[in-house]
Amino acid sequence: MTDAPRTLTLTEVEALARTAHEGQTDKAGRPYAEHLRAVAEGVRARGGDAEQIAAAWLHDAVEDDVLSAHWLEEAALSRRTKDIVLAVTKRAGEPPEAYAGRILATPGALLVKESDLAHNADPVRLAVLDEETRKRLTEKYARMRALLGLG
Repeated sequence: MTDAPRTLTLTEVEALARTAHEGQTDKAGRPYAEHLRAVAEGVRARGGDAEQIAAAWLHDAVEDDVLSAHWLEEAALSRRTKDIVLAVTKRAGEPPEAYAGRILATPGALLVKESDLAHNADPVRLAVLDEETRKRLTEKYARMRALLGLG
């Protein structure tokens, strides 16, 4: 009998995500790692498990091209964590309905996206943006919440 391959710990995943996104900022000019931490903490607070928390740390890595899809496929992560990351990764030109459908079809992904949307739509975060951007993003996040059945 062989031992199961070792998967990265949450501490290792966090460090990896922070390094991958180093130097990146959000729309408000804040270090991107703050968003990753908030999404991971949101997943934890909503009852998410370690695989979902790992996916939260990595949820934008492939989309932002800081880690490749090939890297993710080869990474020492569970299949479920990889599937969640891929589910929440937006694809160029993809309709929001298809994106939402993939999230809903992937076990564990909805909780990660819910946490991501909650942090993205945080009024404190949005308040520092210009009115046009704030309005556009608020509508975008509300539409995605509706497509995902999040009310």
